Order: sequence, then C-alpha cells, then structure tokens
Amino acid sequence: MNYLLGAFKPACNVLITFNDGKNRKQVPFKKENGQTVTVPLFHSQENIAGKITIEPMQGKKIDHNGIKVELLGQIEMYFDRGNFYDFTSLVRELDVPGEIYERKTYPFEFSTVEMPYETYNGVNVRLRYVLKVTINRGYAGSIVEYQDFVMEVGIEDCLHIEFEYNKSKYHLKDVIIGKIYFLLVRIKIKNMDLEIRRRESTGSGTNTHVETETLAKFELMDGAPVRGESIPIRLFLSPYELTPTHHNINNKFSVKYFLNLVLVDEEDRRYFKQQEITMYRLQESS
Repeated sequence: MNYLLGAFKPACNVLITFNDGKNRKQVPFKKENGQTVTVPLFHSQENIAGKITIEPMQGKKIDHNGIKVELLGQIEMYFDRGNFYDFTSLVRELDVPGEIYERKTYPFEFSTVEMPYETYNGVNVRLRYVLKVTINRGYAGSIVEYQDFVMEVGIEDCLHIEFEYNKSKYHLKDVIIGKIYFLLVRIKIKNMDLEIRRRESTGSGTNTHVETETLAKFELMDGAPVRGESIPIRLFLSPYELTPTHHNINNKFSVKYFLNLVLVDEEDRRYFKQQEITMYRLQESS
C-alpha cells in the first residue's frame, strides 16, 4: 500500500517567483476553488521577469524532454468551463531534453508585454493572465505549474484630464456648458468626441438586462492637445429625443444618462471618461 501511495507523489516541486515580487503591489485574487489568495499586480507594457526553481523530491531524478514557460492571456466562459481562448501566448524555452538530479533555477523574462485587457472575474466569464511552466516528460506525464497575476490597463501616468461642467441636473431643453482641461499629456491624441448615452436596465439580480444607446456624438477636437490647454463645451439638448431619468421604477426598470468623453490616440486605442447626469422635464406653465 505504501508503494502505491508513493507512486502518486509529485516527482518535484516547482516554484515560480517574480524578480520584484517583494516590492510589487499584491492584490486579492479568487481562484477556481473559491479560495482567495494575493498575487502580484502588473500594468501593460511592463517587463515580467523572474525565476523558476525545480527541485526533485529526495532520491529522485527528473528525466524530461524539455522545459518551457508560457505567458498566457485567457478567456473562459463559465458555461464552457475548462476550455480557454488564448488572446495572448508567449513562450520561452528554458531547457533542452535532459535530467535534473538536484535543485535547478532558470531565469525568464517577457519584455514590454502588450496585455490589452484588464483581469476580470465575472458571473459568466473570466479573463486571466497566467504563467504556465511545463516539464515535458512524454509518456511519464508532463508536470505543469501555474502562477496567476493580475493585469490593470490604465493611463494614469500618461493622461490626466478634468471634465468640468456647470451642473449635474439638466432639463430636456437645457444647454450643457463646460470645459475640458488637459493637465498631463504623454500620449499622442488624434481626436476627441463627446457622447450622450442612455442606459436602460430591466429586471433585477441575475436577470438584469442592460441596453446602452448612443444618442448623440460630437467631435470636440481634431489634433493633439498640449498640457495646460482647455477646450470649451456648449451642447444643446433640445434636438434630441431625451426622457427624464428613472430610478428603479417599481423594481422593474431604470433609465440613466451619461456624458461620455472618448479620446483616440494615433494607434487607435480608445480612452474614456464618463460622468452620470440627471435629466428632468420642466413643468409647463398653463
């Protein structure tokens, strides 16, 4: 019996560490089994580098057909659990076929990785980034180890803007007056639009259905802004078929309005700044 139990013990321990793991911000991450752990936080275009340590169990050696590490960006639909769509896939070969008798450490690096989407864990889908180490052993069965990390995609250090307007409540025939201030510009913006969006929500809980409609779109700027520049806004609402805002009517539906600022850079990447506004109807005098 002891012999049989020993046959199922792992042949080695695999440890994945990041070079700046001690100083990098750690964030909570919910695993598939519901357990919450802390993992490192990265941003797009960062270098992801570290070390992979493989240590055979005492008295054992590892015969392998090669060792590799992959950086994967994956989408998993929960109704199709276990099947992943890879939108990012990078590979580094760590070792050629051979044998490992004692602890061995392999450095790895993925330089300026383009990771366009943020990590997301939702009700029906999840988007994750993971390092996957594979020790290929052919018929003996490959040894695979995973290390999740979280990705945030933002432009906090590239673009700071303030969207200032005269009020947050407007009647249906009102005029929105405001200004956009560029406090920091480190990306090449080619144009900027202002949109009026209506979001209609019906149902409740897991049966909530949301539809968003763009009612109006205006080009505010064509060309690159500079730090300190400001752009005036004067938007008349009367030409559009707007309704008052509705907040959770009889627990059945809601209607909300948003001003959505859309900036597009020279690589056609889009950046957004959104602000909710309240619409109301003026009572007509008799």
